[in-house]
Amino acid sequence: MPAAKRSKMPSDESPSGERVSPEAMIRANVIKSLGYPKNLFRMAVMPLWGNNYRVNVVIGPDVSATRISHSYFVEADDLGNIIKATPEIRKEH
Repeated sequence: MPAAKRSKMPSDESPSGERVSPEAMIRANVIKSLGYPKNLFRMAVMPLWGNNYRVNVVIGPDVSATRISHSYFVEADDLGNIIKATPEIRKEH
């Protein structure tokens, strides 16, 4: 019998067919849930341990005037789908 292949979820590959990192998926899922903040400078997704991450949403017109507008502790699955976020991510933008 041939070895079973893992079924691919549409969200775990880029359009070019390359696997997307869990950090990139978490970033996309936070933006999807939160909305796109005005003056988004950066979204930092930092792995902590296991499938736990710290996500900081940094806004500002340039590097000299940035601030963290939202900060979340996120638990995600292996693909980067958010299981739980503290505080809860709410649509704000």
